[in-house]
Amino acid sequence: MRKQIDDDPYVWDDPYLWLEDISGEAALAWVAERNAETAGAVTGGDEFGALKARLREVLDASDRIPYTVRRGEHLYNFWRDAKHLRGVWRRTTLEQYREDTPEWEVLLDIDALAAAEDEKWVWDGARVRRPEYDRALVRLSRDGGDAVVVREFDLGTREFVDDGFRLPEAKTRIGWAGDDTVLVGTDLGPDSLTDSGYPRTVRRWRRGTPVEDAPLVYEADRADVAAWGYRDPTPGFEREFVGRSLDFFRSETYLLRPDGTRARIEVPDDASAYAHRQYLIVTLKSTWLGQPTGSLLAFDFDAFLAGDRTHEVLFTPDARTALAGHTWTRNHLLLETMRDVSTHIEVLTPASDGGGWTREPLVGVPALSAVSIVDTDPDVSDEYFLDVSGFLQPSTLHHGRIGAGSEALKQAPHHFDPAGLTVDQHFATSRDGTRVPYFVVGPDRATAPGPGPTLLYGYGGFEVSLTPFYGGVTGRAWLERGGTYVIANIRGGGEYGPDWHQAALGAERPRAFEDFAAVAEDLVARGITTPAMLGAKGGSNGGLLMGAMLTRHPELFGAIVAQVPLLDMTRFHKLLAGASWIAEYGDPDDEADRPHLLELSPYHRLAADRDYPPVLLMTSTRDDRVHPGHARKTAARLRELGHRVLFHENTGGGHAGAGDNEQAAHNSALVHTYLWQQLTGAGAEAEPGAGGGAGAEVPAIPGPLTATPTAAPAAPSGTGS
Repeated sequence: MRKQIDDDPYVWDDPYLWLEDISGEAALAWVAERNAETAGAVTGGDEFGALKARLREVLDASDRIPYTVRRGEHLYNFWRDAKHLRGVWRRTTLEQYREDTPEWEVLLDIDALAAAEDEKWVWDGARVRRPEYDRALVRLSRDGGDAVVVREFDLGTREFVDDGFRLPEAKTRIGWAGDDTVLVGTDLGPDSLTDSGYPRTVRRWRRGTPVEDAPLVYEADRADVAAWGYRDPTPGFEREFVGRSLDFFRSETYLLRPDGTRARIEVPDDASAYAHRQYLIVTLKSTWLGQPTGSLLAFDFDAFLAGDRTHEVLFTPDARTALAGHTWTRNHLLLETMRDVSTHIEVLTPASDGGGWTREPLVGVPALSAVSIVDTDPDVSDEYFLDVSGFLQPSTLHHGRIGAGSEALKQAPHHFDPAGLTVDQHFATSRDGTRVPYFVVGPDRATAPGPGPTLLYGYGGFEVSLTPFYGGVTGRAWLERGGTYVIANIRGGGEYGPDWHQAALGAERPRAFEDFAAVAEDLVARGITTPAMLGAKGGSNGGLLMGAMLTRHPELFGAIVAQVPLLDMTRFHKLLAGASWIAEYGDPDDEADRPHLLELSPYHRLAADRDYPPVLLMTSTRDDRVHPGHARKTAARLRELGHRVLFHENTGGGHAGAGDNEQAAHNSALVHTYLWQQLTGAGAEAEPGAGGGAGAEVPAIPGPLTATPTAAPAAPSGTGS
């Protein structure tokens, strides 16, 4: 029974706290009951099994592009397919990679390792030692969680090093700092972690010594999100840096001198800054030195440390254009920008005499496409790998050298028939007059008979941009049978730079909700769909968006799905990594923030006397980022109030919700089958307390998922997986 406390209608003694006990016997029994209900409602027919098999074909397809990372003479790839459920880490040469069927040298078979150790290992990447490329720090997750074990691996013998660096399960940060030394932050017991659960110390750990005895290099405060440290091994520019994430978006970076003293990189704490060779590169999240938010600046690194603030402006945003990213080659900077969410790439070249930078476009970048730099080799050459795709255009991987042209190396196949489908971009007008872009992929409106089932996806947080992509799963599960797929580029994301994100921070979060609702209304006004045939879905922070649609705009949707969602906004900071998101939402323990967080919290807004569309809530027992209690408690509350809800909790998979292609295919088939049932009337209506739902999708859910707190910049090329 709900017991209201104080005078606030959204505050009560929570009767479902017991569902926050992740592995508690009672909680898992409740989960098993809900999973059985969902399976009975959705997976019993032949249609589900057939769709799952077709989606598994997409995920396992042997003719997918094996994207690689160059490390020295080899191209490295991690690969999953029907024969390698958990995957293999492998490498080849560029000459072999050009072949239709390259010869791969398998370095580590995760399926074999999992079988030998009776553990559900999931690959989490490796940091390879530069410039030798002979050893790696391999990260393995138990069933998909964020916490990992670390083991040193010999790339020559293809075996783990018996007396090498090893660490037990923790949210470890580790990187090479020499042949026999690493910089590491890990769980070393009491007071070694921040309130967010990340390492608060950086230590210099030498091979053959206990990690507990490793000398302390840097220490953050408990209230910070994390501490971090890394070494840049670029020949001639070897440097070490340490720092701390003050919150998800603000950080401090220090140059670590050889004598152990530190020099702070004096940039605004909300800026992103890193050193590359002789340069300091700074991305602004607020105005500084007369330059606007969203600018990209270049300084001479040594002069900057000496106090000189002379800089080159590499990019300045405008009302329609934002910085999407940048990547170095040996002699150039590849600058990626978005204009109304369409990507453009320029080649920037610093003058050898220090007399400014020149720029020219990288040709062959089509409109309404996803274009991204996959990999470069900045220590050695001006080589680049460029991926070009679109909603109806499978990826083409190009290999080129700046100034020497490019070649198409790999072409992904079509996984669904695009005949009769079109891609359009429209703009909806939000409540405050803001123009909100969105993409529509579906039947040609010139020949379509009328409104049809439509799936609207959104995220709206953490400066994550939603750009065009080719989705074989979406194509087979939704587009091929006549559905329309829509992506809403709402505020809170990064589609128009930091200002677009900051417009929906904290108490302003409802702007993101209003943007999404405006897109839903515009879809109906254009005759693309009707409220009864419109489904919405989102995950992680997008799950909060779905909770807001359920409780604020239920009349706009025929079904809603929320994956690994954030729903209790009064306790998120007490659950797993939740404290790291206070900068995005606010602090429930702060009297100034608590009122708006209660107003935002979908869990607290649920009421018996509202008509809600059916909802499907999905989570993972092994999600150690967004606590499964959010989805569990909300499902229980909806059931208590007599509303239509289904719940599915995968026992593994972590925050991604799936640890292998089998789980991913099952989840996607589950949500798309249920969504089609609800929006077309193809399935039985769910009973109160036991039904409802909408669709889910690959690619992986973004958000608190993808963004580790602002800290060190991306590791130098060659150290990632």
